[in-house]
Amino acid sequence: MEIKHLSSPIDLSNTAKLENAFNQFGTLLTELRKKEIPSQLIDRINTEINEINSFRGSGTDFGKFIKMKQSTIVNLLAKEVKIVPKNYYQTTWMSRGMAAIGIPIGVAIGAATKNMGLLGLGLPIGLGLGVVVGSKMDEKAAKENRQLNIVLTKNF
Repeated sequence: MEIKHLSSPIDLSNTAKLENAFNQFGTLLTELRKKEIPSQLIDRINTEINEINSFRGSGTDFGKFIKMKQSTIVNLLAKEVKIVPKNYYQTTWMSRGMAAIGIPIGVAIGAATKNMGLLGLGLPIGLGLGVVVGSKMDEKAAKENRQLNIVLTKNF
């Protein structure tokens, strides 16, 4: 079974951001076609593509819809078969590091100095640790050939 092709139900030439989002999604699908993906997962991806191809609405709504479907597919791939785009883990672990590591470190610093104004000192520490952990996970995914040759950006 093969991943379906994307077709635009609306005119993309009016908005560069919309065209970029559409092209990025198309590139993601091209990269996915190069990987071995289980057929039940391809069915779920094709369902998402069918929804995009049959979309009826404005350009702005279409851009948001594409991003939502792209995120759904990427999260599905990461969860089911551990295939991820470049910098996926780095982006994910950056926020996790700030929340799970940085805030507790900031609270500890603030409590130790009895100045809770220093709470923010833990955030850059957590951010740095999260980036390091995420980068290592991205390197491991690349070595194991589980990484797609695309960096996803937030166009919309």
